[in-house]
Amino acid sequence: MKISQIIISFCLACILVLACATQAMAFCGFYVGGADAKLFNKASQVIIARNGDRTILTMANDFQGAIKDFAMVVPVPVAIKKEQVHVGKRTTIEKLDAFSQPRLVEYFDPDPCATTQLNESAADSRAVPSAAAPIERARKVRGNLGVTVEDTFKVNEYDIVVLSAKQSDGLETWLRQNGYNIPKGASELLSPYIKQKLKFFVAKIDLKEFDKSGYQVLRPLQIAYESPKFMLPIRLGMINSRGEQDLVVYVLSPKGRVELTNYRTVKVPTDKPVPVFVKSEFGDFYKATFQRIYEREQKKVAFLEYAWNVSNCDPCSSEPPNQTELKEAGVFWGNDGNTSSQPIIRSRRPMASSGTFITRIHVRYTRNKFPEDLMFQETGNQENFQGRYVMRHPFKGNLNCDAGKRYQQTLQARLEQEAGTLANLTGWSIRDIYTKMDFSITQPKKADGNTPFWRNVWSDK
Repeated sequence: MKISQIIISFCLACILVLACATQAMAFCGFYVGGADAKLFNKASQVIIARNGDRTILTMANDFQGAIKDFAMVVPVPVAIKKEQVHVGKRTTIEKLDAFSQPRLVEYFDPDPCATTQLNESAADSRAVPSAAAPIERARKVRGNLGVTVEDTFKVNEYDIVVLSAKQSDGLETWLRQNGYNIPKGASELLSPYIKQKLKFFVAKIDLKEFDKSGYQVLRPLQIAYESPKFMLPIRLGMINSRGEQDLVVYVLSPKGRVELTNYRTVKVPTDKPVPVFVKSEFGDFYKATFQRIYEREQKKVAFLEYAWNVSNCDPCSSEPPNQTELKEAGVFWGNDGNTSSQPIIRSRRPMASSGTFITRIHVRYTRNKFPEDLMFQETGNQENFQGRYVMRHPFKGNLNCDAGKRYQQTLQARLEQEAGTLANLTGWSIRDIYTKMDFSITQPKKADGNTPFWRNVWSDK
């Protein structure tokens, strides 16, 4: 990959911000599959820990190519100092991704003929709930480009320069002169950030330090700062992209859900019954479902995939993040939500803070459909939500009792409904769906006395 593809293939590295309970959302199913961010090509991932004007931003490096070619440019609201930068762990983002991913859960229908059966209507309501080279420290700028080097420093394997600029043409020229092969058109997209008097956080890799570190892949960079601006600039990521890009944002807040203010946010379909064969095709299922709703919404909305307090989950797609893992993700407030307190870390596995709420927002964007950067706001809304899909295994035992016969009579309609729901969610052919489903359970079995005379002769029948 060329540097022209880098400066913001990571950009979204170009970021500024930058128990079944009695609740209606209680589910208590068995988690059997999930749809993580790895399903999507060119998917960037960002963690934003935000409380008031304080932010810790974690940017995942999904760079593909020679490490010597890696570079990124990040617009930031203030001049970042060395002590405000940290190199994080890839496992931090992987943890939040696994915890908040859309999920598939399963149930097994009970024996309708059992004498200790549950109330059928109650069981049904539970099964389907409603609702490169190092940068020189004082590199001299050639010509009057209006670019000021605010600071230079090293953090582990990263060489970092903080810039300010007066004109986009000058900034583009400076970047080119200093080894950044910026694609044509960069000035146009850099200009709005310069007008806002933003700074530019520029990073490269020190190859010697990287080799000494022993890591095979780039680690995420974390930046801490204070600013009333709560936004995520995605326009730089469109400089040399002609196709669609996916962005998954995990926002952590002590208050509740975080919402977009300049784009509509739509919940992904949830609580939908699907055929049991989806278990082996869940990745393909969710990609098709997401593409379908993306097109239905005219490709210009963001999607809510998860919103929940990190101290619990129902059902859990992975173990909730503990206090140490939340701190690694940037959570700087304590259990009471006070920004001055720090997470308590004990020798045994710490419990997650009940004062942290995670919002997972998935955006698929193009230059013409998302002309503005993403603008966020914190809210006090703590209503739980998750994208979840339900499969129910039919009971396949003896159904000779009256209750069993009634169950069998209703099963045909249920399976047909599941097929129709799947076709509507994904756009898959209903005929193809039917060929993958087992409808044999819906056919009454003849009693032993009525067994056809040829059954025991042709055993393959």
